[in-house]
Amino acid sequence: MKGIIKILLISLVMVNICFAFGDAKDKYGKEITLDEKTNISDILNSPESFLDKTVLVEGEVLDVCPMMGCWIELKSDEEVGKIRVKVKEGEIVFPKEAKGKMATVEGKVYKIELTEEEAIEYFSHEAEETGNEFDPTSVDGPVTLYQVKGIGAEIEKE
Repeated sequence: MKGIIKILLISLVMVNICFAFGDAKDKYGKEITLDEKTNISDILNSPESFLDKTVLVEGEVLDVCPMMGCWIELKSDEEVGKIRVKVKEGEIVFPKEAKGKMATVEGKVYKIELTEEEAIEYFSHEAEETGNEFDPTSVDGPVTLYQVKGIGAEIEKE
C-alpha cells in the first residue's frame, strides 16, 4: 500500500512539473478571451472598419518601449507594415527581451488624430525614447495613427 501511495505521489509531482513547464508563453494583463485572429494587414488596410472593435492580433515583436515597457510594435502578416500595441502604464510592462519573439495580443483598435505640431512633438518624444534621430520637417500636416489598446498578451518564451 505504501508503495502505491509513493508511486501516486511521484506521478502527481511529475504531472505538476510538466504543467509548470508546458506553457511556452509568458502572459501579461488579462486572460485572452478571443479565439479568432485578425490579420494586422486587414487593420492597416481598413482601420476605420476596426475602430472600437476588440481584436486578437499576432506578430513578431519589432520593438518595445525602452522606458516603461508600455508599448510593443508587432510586424504585419504582410511584408510591410506594423501596428503599435499600447497599454496602460504599470498595468502591463512588456520586457525588452520580447523583441524578436512572437506575441498574441487582445485589445481594442483606436485612433489618435494629431495636428502637425502635436505630431512633431509625438515623434520627437518617440525618437528621444528609442534613441533614433527625428527630422521635424518630415511631418507635413496632421497625422492619424491607429493603434491597439492592449488588455491581454502572450509572448513566446523562446
